[in-house]
Amino acid sequence: MIQNSTSLAQLARTVPAASRVFHRHHLDFCCAGQRSLSDACAAAGLDAQTLAAEIETESTIAPSSARWDDLGPQALVQYILDTYHAPLRPELQRLYEMARKVEMVHARKPSCPQGLAEHLRFMADAVEEHLQKEEQILFPMILEGKGPFAGMPIQVMVQEHDDHGEALRKTRQLTGDLRVPAEACTTWHALYTGLETLERDLMDHIHLENNVLFPMVLGR
Repeated sequence: MIQNSTSLAQLARTVPAASRVFHRHHLDFCCAGQRSLSDACAAAGLDAQTLAAEIETESTIAPSSARWDDLGPQALVQYILDTYHAPLRPELQRLYEMARKVEMVHARKPSCPQGLAEHLRFMADAVEEHLQKEEQILFPMILEGKGPFAGMPIQVMVQEHDDHGEALRKTRQLTGDLRVPAEACTTWHALYTGLETLERDLMDHIHLENNVLFPMVLGR
């Protein structure tokens, strides 16, 4: 039984289906993952019991035996590098180029996401700087078994994760909550689909670091 007092982060960490349900309802389980299920649902106007039942149903429909906290820190770092770091850089560049094209072609339409390309360029720069810090400083410390001494780098990474979360919220503001207008072209549709996937992957990425990897290496 899922308890309403359980945090979103703990549910996402121990019940693989939970993160899929959280994504569906736009619940932030990475940067704001320490909120209880009841508090998060109250803030979003959702019923906690109904959401808990949805998670249990999702677990039955799409079961998974994977639990991230069963992996060791070295294996988890490698998974993050392969699954999230490697594709993130080219994907942000692709989305930036698509946004620039949409803004150029549809500039006169009221529904055009003006400023999105500039926002994505800024976001790509911030993400690149962040990834380099992890790849060149933090992750080598963890792989060398020095994770318990990485408190300061981890604190910086968590703060930057909060910044990335804010950037995702701004993306939704600029795009009308990623709702595709009726007059949208194929590129426009693909852009918003890509942005939604980016949001889901980046939230999963941040969750694995904030709520699984970092507490693991710090012994918390």
